[in-house]
Amino acid sequence: MPPVDTVPAGTFPDTNSQARGPRNQLNPKDDLYKISVTTNFVQIPVLVKDDRGRQVDGLLYKDFTVLENGKPQKLTFFTSDPFQLSVAVVLDLGMADVAVQKVNQTYSSLVGAFSPYDEFALYTYSSTVTQVTDFTNNANRLTASLNSMKLVRGHENGPPVLGGPLGPQPPMVNGIPIGSAGPPPVYTPPKESHVLNDAILRAALDLSKRDRTRRKVILIISDGRERGSQASYRDVLKLLETHGIQVKAVVLDQGALPVYKQVEKIHHIWGQGYADILPKYTNATGGGKIFTELSRNAIEDAYSEITSEARNQYTLGYSPQAIKGSSAYRSIEVLVDRKGLDIYTKSGYYPTPTPR
Repeated sequence: MPPVDTVPAGTFPDTNSQARGPRNQLNPKDDLYKISVTTNFVQIPVLVKDDRGRQVDGLLYKDFTVLENGKPQKLTFFTSDPFQLSVAVVLDLGMADVAVQKVNQTYSSLVGAFSPYDEFALYTYSSTVTQVTDFTNNANRLTASLNSMKLVRGHENGPPVLGGPLGPQPPMVNGIPIGSAGPPPVYTPPKESHVLNDAILRAALDLSKRDRTRRKVILIISDGRERGSQASYRDVLKLLETHGIQVKAVVLDQGALPVYKQVEKIHHIWGQGYADILPKYTNATGGGKIFTELSRNAIEDAYSEITSEARNQYTLGYSPQAIKGSSAYRSIEVLVDRKGLDIYTKSGYYPTPTPR
């Protein structure tokens, strides 16, 4: 093992020097985190949990092994200190109205999940994507923008009732209404766009321009459906992996129902689009598990846990072998020298090609 720049708790990481003293907690502009990043330096946030889903603290750099394309890498950086966050909050307004109104009641907890040093932006989507606010650390501004969302209504809860015990009951003969020339009408739900890929792409493009010393996260509050995006999953994932952006999600409405999760296994629900996209994003980017919540309290708890997980991860770094002119995808595997632990990290990255 080569010399590793290990940053002790209570100090800030710097990839080119040893920790330079305790943090100044009073001044958020006092260079809390300085990371000098070169094109051949790979930084890997790693979330480690036990079999009860609790975060595991106290691991050392010698407990970790990093494989790139199956080959062990020499760690040159390690810290367990928290990072400032840049978070793009993406709110799905195409959910059923009952789910949208439930989310409306959790906005104060969403704002409270951020620290004074974090920055955040707000996006909404259904058939199109809208940026509501640019990145800011002004909690009052985010609160005002979220409060304006309370006037927005979601979709009606399902198709209109045209038959059955809750529908109108005209006189029937052989199952056909009297006076009707044919069988009762069949309701076909409209194919509505639900541009989840496009929303993640828009947030990722904006996050890619933020300070590289921040941990970048897209927090999606949605029912998980995707339909009609111009951007493909593969292209969006490449952008996320190129810029080290994590996707985390709170899934509500029908996406959080156990029976719906079983239907998801076929990967496509007719008339509603694809429902397996969010787990793919979170798994590939190291975002951890999907939070499938139905109650207001559970949603609020998810906000707190998501931001805590994003902020408090182990961060590993190494300098991979440069391949001139190559920007081919490189897979990453992180191993921990302890049994019974779950490890969440990105599955790979696209390097910046060096000149030929």
